[in-house]
Amino acid sequence: MEVESAKLIGMAIAAGFGVLGPGIGIGLIGGRAMEALGRNPDASGKIVSNMILSIAFAEALGILALVVSFIIKFV
Repeated sequence: MEVESAKLIGMAIAAGFGVLGPGIGIGLIGGRAMEALGRNPDASGKIVSNMILSIAFAEALGILALVVSFIIKFV
């Protein structure tokens, strides 16, 4: 196997698994937030702000995985 082929395979694995976790996490965060809003609609402001903050942290991990995959490819 050539070095370039190994880099592309490593990039695909890093990006695939690195984005899979945050994707599942964002889905769970959204689902739990909707469940919480259904139980207590009066607390919507606090729930939504915490949900957006949690989604931002999860998305940051996905972006970090993409950056690592590009580092694998180009270095």
